Amino acid sequence: MVLEYIIKGGYDLIFPKVYKVRQKFNTNRLENIPKEIEEQLEIINFKSHISKGMKIAVTAGSRGISNIDLIIKTVCQKLKESDAEPFIVPGMGSHGGATDEGQLNVLKKLGITEKTMEVPIKSSMEVVKIGVTDNKAPVYIDKNAFSSDGIVVINRIKPHTDFSAKHESGLLKMVSVGLGKAKGCSAMHSYGLAETIPKAAAISLEKAPFLFGIAIIENSKDETYKIKAILPQDFFHNDEVLLNEAKALTPKLPVDYLDILIVKEIGKLYSGTCMDTKVIGRMKVFGEVEPEKPVIKKIVALTLDDPTYGNALGIGLADITTQTLVDSIKLDVTYANTIPTTYLERAKIPITLSNDREAIKVALMTIGIVNPLDLKLAIIKNTLQLEELFLTKAAIDSIDKNIIELIDEDGVDMKFNSEGKLLL
Repeated sequence: MVLEYIIKGGYDLIFPKVYKVRQKFNTNRLENIPKEIEEQLEIINFKSHISKGMKIAVTAGSRGISNIDLIIKTVCQKLKESDAEPFIVPGMGSHGGATDEGQLNVLKKLGITEKTMEVPIKSSMEVVKIGVTDNKAPVYIDKNAFSSDGIVVINRIKPHTDFSAKHESGLLKMVSVGLGKAKGCSAMHSYGLAETIPKAAAISLEKAPFLFGIAIIENSKDETYKIKAILPQDFFHNDEVLLNEAKALTPKLPVDYLDILIVKEIGKLYSGTCMDTKVIGRMKVFGEVEPEKPVIKKIVALTLDDPTYGNALGIGLADITTQTLVDSIKLDVTYANTIPTTYLERAKIPITLSNDREAIKVALMTIGIVNPLDLKLAIIKNTLQLEELFLTKAAIDSIDKNIIELIDEDGVDMKFNSEGKLLL
């Protein structure tokens, strides 16, 4: 093959030395999560909204939210102590292959099962259409949740990977997209997430029996930073306020420009698009303005994490990948999640090389004429865990030294095993 010939011959590429650095993030966290939940529930006087025998749906999303199993179990336990009968409903749009069983499997990977939670789980893609927004989007909600006596919304507040607005990922998104299942997810994306999520959420909050919400904010190390119980009438205000707080804590790359970014692992636990669009500076959403920074010439994605179940939505944000990653992709699962979003570009498979070494080599070959001493390259574990990363000297020299700490002053050479896997 021509590509194989180019890779094997004619080029004497030198893999750069990299240095391990640590970013200085806010790492405060909650130490006693059950106690915090109990105190928050008391603040909203939740027992006044509960009566004996109430069948209450508690949402569980698909994201890798820290302590999500403990949070959901604690909420369910408090409801049972109030003589209610809670059950869990997957609130994850079209994730899990848009099937009942697939969504149960996603929850299982998060430690959420009927055995561990000690409550039933009702997984169904059946929805009820409860209205139409003024921009003509149909509004759907999980049938089991809608027919319950009450709904408790649990979700993390964070920046969204598809757009920027007053309301991004949070309680309103769980109400309109998560509980909307595949039909709701497709509708919200088709009519524009930024505009339609709050419109649809307003209709759902009016017509469905929502009791309260549990909003979660995480610190830069993906640890639980804040938990807040919120009554439905306060969803909109708190969704916006907490988003601004979450943005200040969100981990970012310490550089505004890179020639090459190597992402060792991508996956749905790290971002809805497998790589956080705000971290890599790429969204690929028609009509949405691309982030001004960071600017990255080439992105290399090496592997797909196991808990993703083969869902590689977002692989199209990379320029180069490996055969190992491509072999891990389940197209049916990826397409079931991608097509409802309408952003098909994100599922396109990039240039694929046999291993890490060849993939990185092609990245080095395709960034143009760059003096090795000026090469700005970064290696990260994933786009969520960014406290520690590897950088070339030129990249380090471009950073304000107040925001990073150099861990290894001598640096290390980029080495690979006999199968071409990066050893870092």
